Amino acid sequence: MISGVVVEADGGSRGNPGPAGYGAVVRDPRTGEVLAERQDGLGIATNNVAEYTGLIAGLEAAAELGASTVEARLDSKLVVEQMSGRWKIKNAALQPLALRAREVASGFERVTYTWVPRAKNAHADRLANEAMDAQAEGRPPARRADTPSEAGAGTRDTPEDPAREQVVESAGEGDREPTGERSPTHWTGARGAPTRLLLLRHGQTPMSVDRRYSGSGDVSLTELGARQAEAAAKRIAAMEDLGEDVRVVSSPLTRATRTAQKVADALGVRVETHRDLRETDFGEWEGLTFDEAAQRDPELHRRWLRNASVRPPGGESFDEVHRRVRRACSDVVARHGGSTVVIVSHVTPIKSLLRSALDVGPSLLYRLHLDLASLSLVDLYPDGNASVRLVNDTCHLT
Repeated sequence: MISGVVVEADGGSRGNPGPAGYGAVVRDPRTGEVLAERQDGLGIATNNVAEYTGLIAGLEAAAELGASTVEARLDSKLVVEQMSGRWKIKNAALQPLALRAREVASGFERVTYTWVPRAKNAHADRLANEAMDAQAEGRPPARRADTPSEAGAGTRDTPEDPAREQVVESAGEGDREPTGERSPTHWTGARGAPTRLLLLRHGQTPMSVDRRYSGSGDVSLTELGARQAEAAAKRIAAMEDLGEDVRVVSSPLTRATRTAQKVADALGVRVETHRDLRETDFGEWEGLTFDEAAQRDPELHRRWLRNASVRPPGGESFDEVHRRVRRACSDVVARHGGSTVVIVSHVTPIKSLLRSALDVGPSLLYRLHLDLASLSLVDLYPDGNASVRLVNDTCHLT
């Protein structure tokens, strides 16, 4: 383990947006020795997206080296000021990248951000330009070294962990003109390769049969619920234009993971879980019916049905759920950007994802119905655009 390191990061776009790439260098602050290098192309992206992605790659490399503190040096005033908390992040396309950078940074004892002139960031700038050149020529970047022995010793064509190299726009995808049903970009103006989210609610449980509040309690599927999950899995596996890279990410609760496993088996992939995709914690209302909760806490229940900031007794408000689901979505996009991701979750998290994609207020939570094992579909674009293409589809259950 080493103590402190310097991360130099840069990103560029030839067109803004245009063909983009990033570079990052990790150095020993005392000797200047290069400990690791990262670089890659990003397809079509903006300068700011490339700058943030370079920072993330540099921080991840520093974490893999076991560094405890980091001084990040960048020639992007925007990224330095936003990561230092002095400027707000208004661009929706940058928000998930900034969140990912902060998540990685939280693993260190201390991270500081320093602006440097471009002339003092020449190494990272060179790596970014090499990556853009390689992308234009259809070849892998010259260097993507992750360890001290590799940093100065030749080339490596593929990353040690491809999942860690996924960014908001998958390399090489953004420069292709979208065709067919995948992207409605001709009339929305959306740019870049979308991340497709297939939002699947879990199958029936004993609690849903009795219409009881079922939140953080861990219940399994009924036999009918298992059949619903199988039907949804067959539907998803038969869908056209899934792409070659399909992921399955699930709430950790059993009713969701059992549904997700059916989908993963049909697709031949594994299930990942994300804690922030779990259902609302209904607190003391867990296991009660609607009428029972209303009789137990009549005034609180009435306010809860009108105000997303109100918590059930001992539970979690819908606003709190919305914030953690947004974090989960940002994390999924940061890790699997440009892919198709099947998210298996519950009513409130799926409504929250649709709410974010539609850019509407909390009233949607009270007005939208989602059936068991229903499927919704959202395309999220790296420029901040979104397209909701399907909501509460249950044709596979008939």
